Amino acid sequence: MSGEKDLEQLKKEAVAKAKAEALAKRQAKAAGEAPKALEETPKPAVQEAPANDDDDLAKAKAAAAAKAKAAALAKKQREGIADEPAQQAPAAASEADDLAKKKAAAAAKAKAAALAKKQREGIADEPAPAEEPASVAGSDADDLAKKKAAAVAKAKAAAAAKRKAMELAAGGAAETPAESAEPQAEASGDADDLAKKKAAAVAKAKAAAAAKKKAMELAGGGESAEAPAGDDEKAKAIAAAKAKAAAAAKAKAAGGASDAGGGDEKAKAIAAAKAKAAAAAAAKAKAGGAAKSAEPAAPQAPSVNQPYLDKYVKVITENLGSETLEDSYINKLSKDVPTLVVKKESYYKLAQFLKYNELLGFDYLSELHGSDFETHMEIYVHLYSYRNHQTVAFKVKIDRNEPTIESLQPVWAGADWPECEAYDLLGIKFTGHPNLHRIMLGEDWVGHPLRKDYEPYDVEV
Repeated sequence: MSGEKDLEQLKKEAVAKAKAEALAKRQAKAAGEAPKALEETPKPAVQEAPANDDDDLAKAKAAAAAKAKAAALAKKQREGIADEPAQQAPAAASEADDLAKKKAAAAAKAKAAALAKKQREGIADEPAPAEEPASVAGSDADDLAKKKAAAVAKAKAAAAAKRKAMELAAGGAAETPAESAEPQAEASGDADDLAKKKAAAVAKAKAAAAAKKKAMELAGGGESAEAPAGDDEKAKAIAAAKAKAAAAAKAKAAGGASDAGGGDEKAKAIAAAKAKAAAAAAAKAKAGGAAKSAEPAAPQAPSVNQPYLDKYVKVITENLGSETLEDSYINKLSKDVPTLVVKKESYYKLAQFLKYNELLGFDYLSELHGSDFETHMEIYVHLYSYRNHQTVAFKVKIDRNEPTIESLQPVWAGADWPECEAYDLLGIKFTGHPNLHRIMLGEDWVGHPLRKDYEPYDVEV
């Protein structure tokens, strides 16, 4: 504790001593330079003295602090408090800082002395440009930027005004002087393009008028070659107006003579025009059809299911006879399903064969529905073979007035519900069905809604 008190006391004494020396030096300097200050009174010199005093004061403070630190360190070392070299690092750092401070203070003092000397000798009456405030330089730069911006805006406004004037003058670009300013070059380029386009349009119009006039002269109804294009247009307009007036007068006179006769003539003319147009359209369609028929039809690639269809037909023909099927084809509208058309008397027999034959084995009925074609009705059945992973469809035509066919429920139990649906909506009766009944409509419902001739019994329903 006593060591710290001594250090603080040394610091205070050093600061007091430095202040006293600085004050004495300032008073001596002020007393020595008073006459010169009264004669010349240069502002920078008066303002520089405090800076020198401050430098001396800072130097004295730094020296006192260094001296106090060195004394404290020596005392601690003597007493054995700080024997480790690691604690000497702050002292080295403080010495480096003191050296840097002394160099900066010396440079500042030299610069101030040089400036004071120049002012005393009258070499530089004004402050050096290097020491001007940064704000002055910044304001000059701002003023310069503002002036530049104003000049650019003014040039743009002038160019826009000139461009507008040239557009209003319709072709003034051709008369633009060669010494126009560079900011207006872009506007003059646009005006040149506009003038070129206008000149081209005028030349095109003149050429068209000349061609028209020549054609009229060749036809014998035109005016002399020397007449201008404007006179041709006027003459044509007058002639058209006269012809129109004459036609109107003639129509009025004819209408006053016999209105009924005129109406008949108009109707006849309209009918004749319609008949002519219809005949032309028919002839055109006929010619187009003939041209299409003349072109050879593009061959279609065979379906991937064609081999399966050939297989089914061959097996059925060999086992049931050729009279069993009416037709067979690939249904392009239903994913190329092989389709068989069976005769009504062979319907149930074919169903059994398709299920129980070892080569076919269609053990699943996926779909059964009926359709009304007005001339007849059809039953469509879709089958699938889980063993062969193949599909087939067969259908049969039945009488529309007496739509009756054998039930497939004994062969495929899945035919139970769709046959009831066909009976309910189309009135098709399936003989041999164990429980044929309506499934959507009541038993007292009149008619079958999917028939083409169906009329509701109750029109409000």
